[in-house]
Amino acid sequence: MPKSLKHKSMSYEQFIAIGTNWVGKESFWVITVDENISGIVSYYFEDEQNKWLEMGIVLHEAHNWNMGLGTRVLNLWINHIFKNLPLVRVGLTTWSGNERMIRVGEKLGMQMEARIRKVRYYQGEYYDSIRMGILREEWEALGIF
Repeated sequence: MPKSLKHKSMSYEQFIAIGTNWVGKESFWVITVDENISGIVSYYFEDEQNKWLEMGIVLHEAHNWNMGLGTRVLNLWINHIFKNLPLVRVGLTTWSGNERMIRVGEKLGMQMEARIRKVRYYQGEYYDSIRMGILREEWEALGIF
């Protein structure tokens, strides 16, 4: 992995200088568990004019994985997005090596909409990019909304 892509921690002062890019944004929220920051959830527009929105989640520490936290957070996040934005679809993009994220999408009623083959390179191996999505009417039919 190139040095520029490696995770680097930063001081509070360094973060404050760029933190306004995230803090107080409707599209970027912090996930807390027992009042501890455990990750982030966000959305961005792939194409704002056409209302093409993608969402994402990061759970920082592995001890928070495989407990249903990602499913719960994304369930709440999709509800929030559909309640507050005039969209007909919410999307999620991941990679074929992230089987847990694909399973979360499936549990939430998302469908695989695209598989772009061998476009993600990680530790000497190629993986597919996976695009999943759910339409507002599908979400509402689930009764979760």
